[in-house]
Amino acid sequence: MSDDHRLETMFEEYQRQRLSLTELHQRIQAIKATASSPRREIDVTVNHGGSVTDITFNGTAYRKLAPKDLSALILKTIDDAKAKAVAEAAELIAPMMPPGLNARELLAGSLGLDRMVPADGPRLPQIVNEQLRR
Repeated sequence: MSDDHRLETMFEEYQRQRLSLTELHQRIQAIKATASSPRREIDVTVNHGGSVTDITFNGTAYRKLAPKDLSALILKTIDDAKAKAVAEAAELIAPMMPPGLNARELLAGSLGLDRMVPADGPRLPQIVNEQLRR
């Protein structure tokens, strides 16, 4: 295989990965997750980043709750919606994650640096590893 052909192959792989990442970014940006409280008093919708985009109060049952209980219900429902958004995003990025890394842990911020940056060096695409070994 000539150097020109190898370079062309590497560039094609780069373009393929770049397009794939662009599509992934668009799909993640489109994530909206909605959770309902157990008795359906409220619905909360969050975006891909977990920011609340809508809170809907259903019926009048929420009015019977004490302010402290309503606040707790809203916060719990927000957490539930965020968990749904994280699960959806994790499902999208899981196929792109290096072996041994958990997408949900990464998105939740609980993935330790030692697992993301291994002591034995970075995880590189196979084609790059092949070129480095030459």
